[in-house]
Amino acid sequence: MTEPNNWQSAAWGTGSEAAPSEAPGGQPAAASQGASSAQTAAGAPTTPYAQAYAASPTSQASYGQAYAAPQPATPTSPYGYTAPAYAAPAPKKSRAWIVALVAVVLFFLLGVMTIGSCTAVMSTPMGFSSSGSSWADTVTGDTVGIINIDGTIQYDGTTSSPEGLRAQLEAAEKNPDIKAVVLRVNSGGGVATAGEEMAGYVKDSSKPVVVSCASITASAAYMISSQADYIYTGKTSSVGSIGVIMSITDLSGLYEKLGISVDNITSADAKDAGAGSRPLTEEERAYYQAQVDQINQVFIDTVAEGRDMPVEDVKKLATGLSFTGLDAVDNGLVDEIGTLEDAVAKACSLAGIADADTVYLQSSSSELSRLLDIMGEKDENSVSTALKELEDRVGLEG
Repeated sequence: MTEPNNWQSAAWGTGSEAAPSEAPGGQPAAASQGASSAQTAAGAPTTPYAQAYAASPTSQASYGQAYAAPQPATPTSPYGYTAPAYAAPAPKKSRAWIVALVAVVLFFLLGVMTIGSCTAVMSTPMGFSSSGSSWADTVTGDTVGIINIDGTIQYDGTTSSPEGLRAQLEAAEKNPDIKAVVLRVNSGGGVATAGEEMAGYVKDSSKPVVVSCASITASAAYMISSQADYIYTGKTSSVGSIGVIMSITDLSGLYEKLGISVDNITSADAKDAGAGSRPLTEEERAYYQAQVDQINQVFIDTVAEGRDMPVEDVKKLATGLSFTGLDAVDNGLVDEIGTLEDAVAKACSLAGIADADTVYLQSSSSELSRLLDIMGEKDENSVSTALKELEDRVGLEG
């Protein structure tokens, strides 16, 4: 398994501060200059063409803060010529206010579009959210919705979870302008039950669903993908890994070496099975093996139904190993080598339209939270990069 994850215990697959400068003799520069100025004011002779200067102790400056040096005295010449005072070059103006202004304007524009979800955003922790309106609500004209399934399949509210995926699929169902959906999958698997639920939501979609495999579509992520109408993969993508793993760690040997004694008070002899304080008995091992086999059969049956393949053929491929995209095309786990753009074109074809815009389907409240995070950025380059990222992720594309 490329990325094993537990299902309860079972899962599908997987500026330093500078010291003030000193004048000769150990006297601080500021004090030394003060003495020099006093001598000049008292009428002490001056050197022709000499320039007066003002030193200032250095300090730790914050980003974008302008530093103004004291204006030097204007020296005079014995011949009546007045030497021009030295002017320090003006510090480069910060453009941070421009970025901040753009962020504020974008904030209010998004606020108008997602006013219905603002309350939910402000009252919940920043980050993942499957509630609130979807970007599908802003779509007009023939459109293909793209849903990212990225990372571990689990219950976290993102589109890599049952709740998050269902919310976006339902939003696509309700909008007649969204003609089809593309799942952009990049996941090595995760929790067995989460994968089972998500596979059901894809299967039940009334609109065409096409999968575009990124670097990896394995285990629970492949189970979900198998329910789509068509699957594209890269030649070097990692696909499949049909199988189940249950990891039980026995720490009793380590506890013994460390002199740790664990006493488990249980209601039944097997209640502490898998707790790590003792090895499994043969009966317990057989019991867990039967569970794994049962879950694996659900996986195999789901893939066989989704891919319209004989169960026995899928069982032969259920070795727990993944295949390259090239091999997956040959053995029937995917349909064709292709890119995300190919998947969008196929989705259009299945929906009976010649062309369409695309929009990434996700909770608009999540993106508003992201914008609030952006406005907290202090580095100008980081803000610019984040704004561009936001534009790429949620803007309509041709």
